[in-house]
Amino acid sequence: MKADEGTDLPEAARRALAEAEERRRRVGPPAPPELGGREGPEPVRYGDWERRGLAVDF
Repeated sequence: MKADEGTDLPEAARRALAEAEERRRRVGPPAPPELGGREGPEPVRYGDWERRGLAVDF
């Protein structure tokens, strides 16, 4: 948290902001992109379980 932020916030809000900042630091780098995966939107999220007109099952 920056020095000029949070001066008019309640103690609980300042504590929550500090905890959120700590979690952001611990997350780490994003995962690398998938190699050889299908193009387009994520099928799990959008329910699109077909490829070239054929249903795909795992």
